[in-house]
Amino acid sequence: MNTLKNKFAFALLVLFIFVTNAQVNIIPCPENIEIGQGSYILNNQTTIISGPSTQNEARYLASVLTKAFNKKPAVKPKGKKGIFLNINPGLEKELGKEGYLFKSEKKKILIEGATSTGLFYGIQTLRQLLPADFEFMKDPDKNVAVPVVKITDKPRFPWRAFMLDESRHFKGAEVVKKLLDQMALLKMNVFHWHLTDDQGWRIEIKKYPDLTKTGAYRKDTQSSWRNPERYGEPHGGFYTQEQIREIINYAGKRHIKIIPEIEMPGHATAAIASYPWLGILGTTNEVSVVFGKMEDSFNVANPKVYEFLTDVLTEVFELFPENIVHIGGDEVMFDAWKNSQSIQDKINKEGLASPADLQIFFTNQISNFMEAHGHRMMGWNEILGANVHEWHDDSEVQVKQQLAPSAIIHFWKGDTELIKKAVASGHDVVNSLHSMTYLDYNYKKLPLSRAYSFDPVPEGLDEKYNHKILGLGCQMWSEWIPEVSQMENQVFPRIAAYAEVGWTSKSNKNYDKFTQSLDQLKKRWKLSGIKYHEQSN
Repeated sequence: MNTLKNKFAFALLVLFIFVTNAQVNIIPCPENIEIGQGSYILNNQTTIISGPSTQNEARYLASVLTKAFNKKPAVKPKGKKGIFLNINPGLEKELGKEGYLFKSEKKKILIEGATSTGLFYGIQTLRQLLPADFEFMKDPDKNVAVPVVKITDKPRFPWRAFMLDESRHFKGAEVVKKLLDQMALLKMNVFHWHLTDDQGWRIEIKKYPDLTKTGAYRKDTQSSWRNPERYGEPHGGFYTQEQIREIINYAGKRHIKIIPEIEMPGHATAAIASYPWLGILGTTNEVSVVFGKMEDSFNVANPKVYEFLTDVLTEVFELFPENIVHIGGDEVMFDAWKNSQSIQDKINKEGLASPADLQIFFTNQISNFMEAHGHRMMGWNEILGANVHEWHDDSEVQVKQQLAPSAIIHFWKGDTELIKKAVASGHDVVNSLHSMTYLDYNYKKLPLSRAYSFDPVPEGLDEKYNHKILGLGCQMWSEWIPEVSQMENQVFPRIAAYAEVGWTSKSNKNYDKFTQSLDQLKKRWKLSGIKYHEQSN
C-alpha cells in the first residue's frame, strides 16, 4: 500500500512540475516562483491601474496590450480589477532597485518594484507569461489566461550588456531599436555601442565635420579573412546627433543605458583619414577597407591630438546621459610608436618605461579629464598594461604607471588572473572573455550551451571582491557580418543565454529548463521576423 501511495505521490509531483514548467517559461529564470490555482483572464476590457509615478510604465504596458487587442486599454488612477502598477520603495532592501514582485490572482494582477526599473521588468515577466503570439494576434475578442502565480525576482549582476559594432558594418536606427526591444524583453540593461574604429566613424561631431564626411565612408570592403577579394562597392553611414538622441530616448523608455565606445589611441584609422595630422605615420589618408590591426594610431605625444580627443568627448558627454564612456584602448600596435621620434621624446620626457607605459599615461590623462567632467572611463583590459598579445615583446610592456583606480576594466583577453589583480587594485570589472562571449564566433566554436555556462566571476576569486565584478557583456563584432540576417543568426538565441547568465542566480540556472523556455522565445522571434539560429546547442 505504501508503495502505491509513493508512486501516486510521485506521479502528482511530476504532473505539478510539468504544469509549472508549461505555465512559467520565463527567460531569464526568476529568483522564486509560487504557482497557484486558476488564472486571470486578460481581454480588451482589462484596465491598467496606475498613479502619477508609474505613468511611463503604464503607457508602455498599454502599447503592449494595444498590439494584441487592437484597442488601447483604459488607464485609471483607481480600481478594483485590472493590472495594478505600483512603486514600493520598501522592496529595495529585499529586491534591490531592479527587482520586482509579480502577483497574479483571479481578479487582478499586481506588479511592484522599488523603482520604475523594477516595475518595468515585472511587465516583461507578464509579457513572457502570455502566449508567444499574444502581441501579434490583433484580436479584440480574444480572452487570454495568465496563470495565478507569485514571482519575486532580482538580478545577480547590475551590468548585463549587449554590444553592437557598427563601425565595421553600419546597420541603422531601426535595427538598433529592434535589438533594444529584445534586450528589454530579456531584462538586459546596457547597450554598448561601438561607434568608431578603423573602418568607420559613425557619430556626428559638430566641431569636426570631416569625421563623418570622410571617416564614415570607405571605398570597398574586404570579403573574408586574409583574402584579397573585395565586395566591389562602397560602404558607409553615420548617426546625426539628433538621431542618437532619439535612440537614447527610445532605450531610456526601456530602462537601457547606452554606453558609447570612442576608440583611442588605436583603431583610429577612420579618424586619421579624416584629419591626417592626428596620426603618427603621416601616410594614412583613407578609411581602411581591410580588417585587422592597423599600424597607425593617434599621436598621443601631440598636444593638439589630446585637444581633439577632449573636444570629441565633450560632445559625447553632452549627448549621452550616462556618466560612463568606453575608450577601447585595445590592440595598439607599438611598432609605429617605437619608430616615432615624437613618441620616443614623450616617453623620455615623462620618464616612462615603454610604449605600454605611455599608453597608461595617456589613458590616465583621459580618465582625469572625464572625472573632471563628472564621467568615468571604461576600456578593454589592455589599458592595464599587461601583455596579452603574442606580437608584443616584453620590452614594449614594461610599466611603471598605475592606471587610475576609477577606470572600469572590460576584460576580454588573457589569463583571468588579470581580473583578480584588477579588482585587488580597486577596479570594477565587466567580464567579456572572448572565448565565452563573442557573438561573431560560429556555433561550433561557441555553442549555446557554452554561452549559458559562462560565469562572470572567475574561479578562485576571493569572495570579498565579488561585488567588483559588475557583470558581463556579449559582443557582436561585425567585420564579417555585413547583413542584418547574418547578425541575427549570430545573436539569437545566444543573447538569451547571456541574459540568464547576467540575471539568474547560479543556484537557479538549469540548462534543460532554459532550452524549454527558449521554445517560447523562438516562436516570438519568428513572428517578429528575427532570423535566429535553428541548430544552436
